[in-house]
Amino acid sequence: MSRPPPDANPPDKAEGLRLRARLRYLYHGSSPEAVRFRLAVIVIDVAIIGFFLAAPILREAGWAFYALDYVIAAILAADLFARAWTYSDLKDWLKQPVVWVDMVVLATLLFPAWLFNFGFLRMLRLWTLLTSDFFWRTVGRRYDDTRVEEVVRTLAALVTFVFVVTGFVYATFRGRHDGIHGYLDALYFTVATLTTTGFGDIVLPGAWGRLLSITVMLVGITLFIRLAQTLIRPGKVNYPCDRCGLQKHDPDAVHCKACGNLLCIPDDGA
Repeated sequence: MSRPPPDANPPDKAEGLRLRARLRYLYHGSSPEAVRFRLAVIVIDVAIIGFFLAAPILREAGWAFYALDYVIAAILAADLFARAWTYSDLKDWLKQPVVWVDMVVLATLLFPAWLFNFGFLRMLRLWTLLTSDFFWRTVGRRYDDTRVEEVVRTLAALVTFVFVVTGFVYATFRGRHDGIHGYLDALYFTVATLTTTGFGDIVLPGAWGRLLSITVMLVGITLFIRLAQTLIRPGKVNYPCDRCGLQKHDPDAVHCKACGNLLCIPDDGA
């Protein structure tokens, strides 16, 4: 007696495939439902970044802080797993630098008692959010002019740098330097050094303190110059060249600057 052929897609596997397709639709789709889902994820992300910013103060709350810490860790872990599952090639997903940054952030949440001194790295989540395609496909999808995107990305790098350095100074020099008693003192030192104002009322001790101050000044000047260039220089538009694939061109460009191909960029002001 012949046996019936085995089911090509068992119920559990079929359910998993449907769930994966649903997540892929929500994370990468363009329908109003998918956009609303991604907006909700972004709002939760912003709230989590606010928690990261207030973490040095909230830590005094004791067990309540750690409970909230683990809740956020569960949310970020679920988000990371969902994003990974929607990719067809996991190796390509792991090649993205923002993925590894988010994993480091997750590690500081899972082991807060041991990795709290590295908690300043959590503010990198702000950079990964505002520079991600996920954000710009959702919030920034209405901006074909890339000026807004470039300004936001540059500003995100500057703000993230300020708070990462502030967290590092707070975690490293609090209690070891008379001028740094709290988070606000560390922020004051960072901004004064980054802008090269140099009031001199807070000076980090030792060779490592001087090296950190020099690094903050050099990187800060670079980020300020980058932001000024982004604000001053003419904006570009997204219009892919059908010959070489170059994505960004000047709004009044007639030929592609990479291959010389004739372009026909629509003039919105016409």
